[in-house]
Amino acid sequence: MSDESLPSHPRPQSLADIFISFTLLALQGFGGVLAIVQRELVEKKQWLTPEEFVEDWAVAQIMPGPNVMNLCMMVGNRYFGLPGAITALAGMITIPLIIVLLLALTYAQFADHPGVAGALRGMSAVTSGMIFASGLKLIPALNKHPLGKTSALILSAVCFVCVGIFRVPLVYVLLGLGAIAWRLVYKKLEK
Repeated sequence: MSDESLPSHPRPQSLADIFISFTLLALQGFGGVLAIVQRELVEKKQWLTPEEFVEDWAVAQIMPGPNVMNLCMMVGNRYFGLPGAITALAGMITIPLIIVLLLALTYAQFADHPGVAGALRGMSAVTSGMIFASGLKLIPALNKHPLGKTSALILSAVCFVCVGIFRVPLVYVLLGLGAIAWRLVYKKLEK
């Protein structure tokens, strides 16, 4: 990517900056990195605008693999090409992988303790709340989306109802609603 096509907002200074930033992101967000990534990359570091974040997040979700890993590689690639993508990925997984392995060894010792099960249930509730809060923060970015805020929110609600209430497999919902959303956006951009 040439320097002229890069955004005019702040950018990472080096591969080390990318590695350290994504390592710190990974260490802050066990089980719920989306809220933290959005806050760090958009609000604090300003490496992405809210619109860029929403667009990149949408692409990261449809790619195979963990969404946040896809997003970190896209950000690394945006600023430093393939070395940036690999460095961002390494930052996201190196230290957390070591911690998870150590936690797995510890969990094997204490898995039957009721306090451990309660702590895990509490962490899942907090993570759900963080993801919901991130979604609310990103709603204003839909104002500039070709589909419009109302249509996007309706599609989101339909997706939630299909998956969360009716338990329709996610792949069918994504294919169905994705095709509808694609067609609606295509028609709007065609005008």
